[in-house]
Amino acid sequence: MSSEHPAITSFRDELRRRGGTGDVVILPDSVHTAALAADALGCEVGAIANSLLFDAGGTPVLILTSGAHRVDTAKVADDLGLGRLERASPDFVRQHTGQVIGGVSPIDHPAPVPTWIDTWLRKYDVVWAAAGHPAAVFSSTFDELVTMTGAPEIDVE
Repeated sequence: MSSEHPAITSFRDELRRRGGTGDVVILPDSVHTAALAADALGCEVGAIANSLLFDAGGTPVLILTSGAHRVDTAKVADDLGLGRLERASPDFVRQHTGQVIGGVSPIDHPAPVPTWIDTWLRKYDVVWAAAGHPAAVFSSTFDELVTMTGAPEIDVE
């Protein structure tokens, strides 16, 4: 048996603890965009749930967004009553998620992170999100992601 990266093992444990039923899949290292991940998984790019961490004046905000969308940070900040949403630095991402950019999962963070989910993801029977490591993804459903994260729905565009 090959050794699994500790971040993936930790994610698997948390996924099961939260009642997640999906499969964890290890992708080729070259799959670093939603479009490439969708090609590798044989799904639409919109079914990729990107976990994007933003910095709202020092507070982390996690948006689970469809790979088909770009987050309108001004609109989302206004909708959520936040001053501004800025791109989080790699150190900020690691501090608040325990994971690296490109591998941030919707769960398994050192402390709860306020999370919202893109309504667009509801269109897909199966969605795929990062599993704590840039090469790992897991399958889920919209409703299961909402249950595991407590994320309210939001329009991100």
